[in-house]
Order: sequence, then C-alpha cells, then structure tokens
Amino acid sequence: MDRNLRPESSTSLRQRRWMRALLLAVAVTGIGAAAAVPRAAVAQAEAGRSMSVPISPSAPERYVVKQGDTLWDISAMYLQDPWYWPEIWYVNPSIRNPHLIYPGDVLYFSYVDGKPRVSLEPGGSTRLSPEMRTSDLDGAIRAIPYDLLMDFVGRPGLLSKDDVKNKPYVVGMRDRHIVGSTTNEVYARGLKDPAAGTRYNIMAVGEELRDPDDGDLLGYIGHFAALGEVIQSTGAVVPGDDSIFKMKREEPLTHLRVVETGREIMQGDKLFPAQADIGADFAPSAPSNEAILGQIIAIVDGIYVAGKYQVVAINRGTQHGLVPGNALSVFYRGELMRDRYDRQSWSAYAANYDKIRLPDERSATILLFTVKDRISYGLVVQSSQVIRKGDFIAHPKYGHKEGGSTNFAH
Repeated sequence: MDRNLRPESSTSLRQRRWMRALLLAVAVTGIGAAAAVPRAAVAQAEAGRSMSVPISPSAPERYVVKQGDTLWDISAMYLQDPWYWPEIWYVNPSIRNPHLIYPGDVLYFSYVDGKPRVSLEPGGSTRLSPEMRTSDLDGAIRAIPYDLLMDFVGRPGLLSKDDVKNKPYVVGMRDRHIVGSTTNEVYARGLKDPAAGTRYNIMAVGEELRDPDDGDLLGYIGHFAALGEVIQSTGAVVPGDDSIFKMKREEPLTHLRVVETGREIMQGDKLFPAQADIGADFAPSAPSNEAILGQIIAIVDGIYVAGKYQVVAINRGTQHGLVPGNALSVFYRGELMRDRYDRQSWSAYAANYDKIRLPDERSATILLFTVKDRISYGLVVQSSQVIRKGDFIAHPKYGHKEGGSTNFAH
C-alpha cells in the first residue's frame, strides 16, 4: 500500500472556482442572477472573505429541527463535507447542554468575524433543559439514526474478543436438550441476578475477524440465535478450584424462556441485553490522523456487499487515533486488468500483454460509532456504489464527495 497519498481535491481550489463563478454571474446577468445565489454566499463574496470550511451553496439561513433529523443530515445541509461540523457549530454557554440539538430548535446560519457558524436562533436558549423533558419524542437528535444503532448494539453482528471472552453465556438446556429453539428453556451463567421478565439476545459466535495486515485476531462474526426472557435466577453448586480440598461454592444461574429464534441455540452462545445502551452521542468529525489507511474487514449479517445504513467493521481503532464520530472514505479496490492490445497497433492482440491496475475509486463514507483498540464499527452514511470486504478506508479528504480515485495499492 502506498501511504504517501495526496488529496484529489483542494478546498481552496473549490473556493476560488466558486468565487469566480459567482462574480461572473453577477457581472454577466446583473441583479437577477445574484438574487438566485444564497444571500449568505453573496455577503461573503462582497466582504472579500475566504471561506474557512466548504459551505454548501444551498445552506439555509434558518432551519427548524424536525423529529427524525440526524446531526449528519443537518451537517450535510450546511456543509459540502459534513465532518467539518465542529468548526461551524457555535456552542452557546447559556444552555445547560450546549452540544445537544432538539426537535423544534431553530438553527441560524451567519458569519462572525469572517467565519461561518451555525447557532441557535436568539430565543432558543430559553428552551427547557434536557432533564425536564418527559417524552422520548422530545429527545435530542442523534448523529446517526438511533434505531439502526439499537438494532446493531442489541443484536451485534460483530463481536469483539472481549465480548466472546467475558459476556454471559448459555451453559445448558432444560430436559437434556443438546440444542434449543422456541418453547425450550435455557440456563445462562454470568448474568448475576437479573429481574424476571428481563430480555436478552442470544448470539452465536461465528467466523473469526483477522487483521489483513498481520493476521492478528480482532473479533468474530455474531449470529442472532434467539431472544430469551428471564424466568428466575437460581443457585447452582459447582466444584471449587481454589484449594486442595476442592471446596464447593454456590454460583447463580439464570433460567430463561426462549420467545423467539433465528437459529439453533448452542452451549456457549453469548447473551447481550435486548435494550442495550449505545453510549454518549458524538458530532461528525475528521480523524486527527490524516495518514489513516486501513480496510473493511467485515460486513454485518455476513452478507457480501453493503450499502447505505449498513454496518461495517474496519481494522483500525484507538491505536490509530480514531474516535467515535470520525468520518472515513471508502475506496473500491481497483481491478487488475490485462491489456491485450499492442500499443503499436490498437486493433491487434499482443502476444505479451501488460497487467494494469485500475485506480481505487471512492465509493462511500462511513461514520464510526464504536471504536475499540484495533477494530471499529461504522455506519455507511453515503454511498455511490456497493462496499465489499477488503475495500480501503482513508481520511475523508481523499477523493470527492460522490466519487474520485486514488492509488492505494500497487
């Protein structure tokens, strides 16, 4: 892999082109053409300022946040590159939780000291604090769709090594069953003492996920096996192993009723809360490590290709400077082609043909929501073509928003 990469596009180049086009439109067509351009952009040009971040030409001056909006969508509405959001969002210190945006809030776009910013419209600071809100519908908008994250966290299609090593697991089935299904009951170890009625997703541990760079084990594919509901916790006597007398000790087991199945339940399957906490939210951002370069190592559910709003795993994490909210470009691997034509005569086949690798084409953008030591999970938020295992990931400055090519491999 060639890590000495250069971006395909330059922000400053786009700015100069945009400014020239704007001034030409005004000069040729007069006031009528200028009126069609967003007033914020016209004011920017008249003031002779240079844009510090790539503002969308169609950015609204005023926007009322709606239920169902995501921070990514709002960022894309104001910015050509949504990961610049932290650079334009104005944090109002008079609001108890200034980073949160709620349905009904009014966002206002303006320029302050020559720099673009988005803030709550005056009067928005009098809204109720998040602690006073009682309806889930009034919750703060999230960076990416909440329901998609809950589906993934509750029924994780990708398991880390820690999940497989430390999560509670199925220790056996009632009535000496070897495998379990609906109408069966199972026993789990490691759940402590959950309340009756609590539900857990039972996940089977599947194929290994290994780092293509060095072959190290990073995690496993997870397969949904069943949904279990706690009947009760009970005591089980197990042999002790902490003394030469093999003293016995009591350890609680959890008795669960199977209420839904996706496949057979096996001893050793892992348990995850059906209503899992996805953690604190984040704002879209660009990685601090501009030289980041890795690969897609898995696609959730074990399918071959992924598209928008599907989850993928990459072989990079906190060790490489990544944090939740980082956006990354995805590049489709350029295919190795055989040039069968003689360059001296385009109509003749060559006896000794050349092998040529096509450029790596940008295909998508992913937004990371879970970042571990050497593995991260991301949601596909933009895509122009399908994503495959083995595709490259890089800093979002490479390529273009909807396309572009770069050479990552030789």
